[in-house]
Amino acid sequence: MKTTIDAAGRLVIPKAVRQLAGLTPGMPINVRYRGGCIELEPEPIVVEMVRQGRLTVAVPKSAVPALGSNVVEKTREALQRERSAFD
Repeated sequence: MKTTIDAAGRLVIPKAVRQLAGLTPGMPINVRYRGGCIELEPEPIVVEMVRQGRLTVAVPKSAVPALGSNVVEKTREALQRERSAFD
């Protein structure tokens, strides 16, 4: 896909790419320049490790959107494609 940068330096990421990457409006993004490439990566969710019974679980320190079945399915499919590429 091709896009352009406007005079203010803004870049429009095509909708299909945003959807595949799980990017949503207002999401914090880390931007890096490395090896001649610009990398965009969603900022990791800050969690606290909490003991719940015999288990230790990661609890987000701020509100996060619910994980919908569509996101789970897309992630599962992407992982399956990625793993089959190595077979």
